[in-house]
This record gives sequence, structure tokens and C-alpha cells, in this order.
Amino acid sequence: MAEKLGRSDDDVNKLLDAFTGVVASRCGELDSIAIPSFGTFEPKKKNERVVVNPSTGKRMLVPPKVVMSFKISNVLKNKLK
Repeated sequence: MAEKLGRSDDDVNKLLDAFTGVVASRCGELDSIAIPSFGTFEPKKKNERVVVNPSTGKRMLVPPKVVMSFKISNVLKNKLK
């Protein structure tokens, strides 16, 4: 990626760290992030649930959590076709 952008590895790492920091902070606030011609990152709440281990039959409680989902934009989807 650094070669394609014509930048140093350190610069690219700083850019990626900054991007993931913004996504993480927005996820914490439950805000979505839209990047034109690329897509939308949207946080979704997952409720707590009970799962069963199939080999032991033991039941476990999975706590609630927030996950990020990504929806690709139509512009990028058409470019990839």
C-alpha cells in the first residue's frame, strides 16, 4: 500500500491507525461512518444470548456487545463487477 501511495511505511501505518481510531470512537458512540464511493460502517447492538456447546452440552451466557457492519456503496460494487 505504501508503494502505491508513494508514502513511507510509517506514514501509512499512522493513517491506518488514525482511521481505526475514528471508527472505534464512533462505534463507542453508536454513530455510523459513511465514506462516499466506498461504503458505510454501522454499529449494531447484539443482545445477550445463551449458547450451547455441542460437544459437552454445557450452556453459556454470551454478554451483549456492539459490532461494526459494513455495507458497500453501489459505486464500488459496480466497479468490482
